[in-house]
Amino acid sequence: MCRHLAYVGPEVTLGRLLSEPEHSLVRQSWEPRRQQHGTVNADGFGIGWYAEGDPVPARYRRAGPIWGDLTFTDLARVVRSGAVLAAVRDATLAGADGEAAAAPFTDGPWLFSHNGAVRNWPESAAPLAAALPPKDLLQLAARTDSALVWALVRRRLRAGDDLGTALAEPVRELSSAAPGSRLNLLLTDGAAIAATAWGDSLWYLTDPGGGRTVVASEPYDDDTRWCEVPDRTLLTATRTRVRLTPLKENRT
Repeated sequence: MCRHLAYVGPEVTLGRLLSEPEHSLVRQSWEPRRQQHGTVNADGFGIGWYAEGDPVPARYRRAGPIWGDLTFTDLARVVRSGAVLAAVRDATLAGADGEAAAAPFTDGPWLFSHNGAVRNWPESAAPLAAALPPKDLLQLAARTDSALVWALVRRRLRAGDDLGTALAEPVRELSSAAPGSRLNLLLTDGAAIAATAWGDSLWYLTDPGGGRTVVASEPYDDDTRWCEVPDRTLLTATRTRVRLTPLKENRT
């Protein structure tokens, strides 16, 4: 159910991250190596990136498969950034939301992606949705579980939570309301990355000497420095540091 990637480090072209590596995110759209649910990620894609001096990211999304978009090919060749979040989508349910349902979702300085599915959607998530302000519900970008998950995360970010807390608490709430959900979340503000491993694969590669960190659903090359994140774990990272914290489910 989707593949995603976030990067912070020295400026690189989008292509260097997303299309040039042997097992790149583009290739993962039709041939993922470690995806546990679904086989082809052709239901849309999106890329968000930050320009130097501007805290609000740019974003490019489409409803179709990334491999057929010639505009992306041009963007990937020339756009450079020191912080990127990108995703390719395998829709949980068929729908008409088009590119509005494709990650990354954004608000202010944040970019967000969800790899997974809320089990027994939408009934299971109704109590959590009811606790959101009506304005937040009316502003949902799409009628999908990922859009609601983003609304829960965004509410905490706007309240002042750090990136890690803003992911960890909704994961605990959703796993309690909808046991068996897959909740691999990915978030960046352009300076740091937070992610959760909850039901699907997650890996990271860090190069403190080079000042770069990549967090991804699966490695995009065969570099031996890639490390797998254990399931039920929160990852927080900067360009030079990665921290892993076990996540526990809420007990009722």
